[in-house]
Amino acid sequence: MTEDAEESGEAIRGPIDASQIPRYAGPPTFALLLRPWHPALEVSPVAGQQVADAGDIACNPFNITEAVGQIETAAAGLLGGAGRLLALGGDHTIAYPLLRVTRQRFGPPALVHFDAHLDTWQTYFGAPVTHGTPFRRAAEEGLFDERHSMHVGIRGPVYARRDLEEDAELGFRIVSAMDIERIGIDGVVARIRECVGDVPMYISIDIDVLDPAHAPGTGTPEAGGLTSRELLGILRGLAGHPVAGADVVEVSPAYDHAEMTSVAAAHVCFELLALMLLGKQ
Repeated sequence: MTEDAEESGEAIRGPIDASQIPRYAGPPTFALLLRPWHPALEVSPVAGQQVADAGDIACNPFNITEAVGQIETAAAGLLGGAGRLLALGGDHTIAYPLLRVTRQRFGPPALVHFDAHLDTWQTYFGAPVTHGTPFRRAAEEGLFDERHSMHVGIRGPVYARRDLEEDAELGFRIVSAMDIERIGIDGVVARIRECVGDVPMYISIDIDVLDPAHAPGTGTPEAGGLTSRELLGILRGLAGHPVAGADVVEVSPAYDHAEMTSVAAAHVCFELLALMLLGKQ
């Protein structure tokens, strides 16, 4: 263990299943599935910092308001003893309480949101707190820096043109999935870096940013998404920028095939841990 690893750590939340090694069997097994050295970034994400699986956050599945409070309380407790938090969802509602805790610890971060969908609707089927509204609620509370935030991978139909106009009014810039096709990985990285400036990032990744061919195991798939190679390449291009926190959400094993989505999510988590380490150096 290095000196950095002794002084600060990253906490991971997620279920535990170590019964199917070396095949992916749940978020915590990624360190066993993936060898520890990251050759592209020349770093060992789990040797240069203390990484701990902090288990599951118990929350009320029948009361969203109560569950949001429980997640916020538990996450704040974890950050009291860890450098940063990488949360594994769960649906995208969890980003809302996690951003509350991140802002309390680090100030408003630059939100970099990878998703097929905006998740900034006013309500979803009349409900104000759902997986389609977390960043609207976060914007209303000033939980991220609206001058330095953006969506990446947006695609597919919306309810009305006004959805996009209201999203822009919240301060978000958009790099759509088709933009990525045109400008490539390096072009996307340049746009993200220009947008976030020197503000630490909170990276929120809905696995449906990937095309269903790469991540079928999710609740709201949209055709025309990123390849797993594109997503990993964009994340690697952000190396060296401070990361205040991150989440990976919307993995639904019941819809997965041959653990394709889980493997992709595991690799994404590995990249995020590498970014957290390199962002401290």
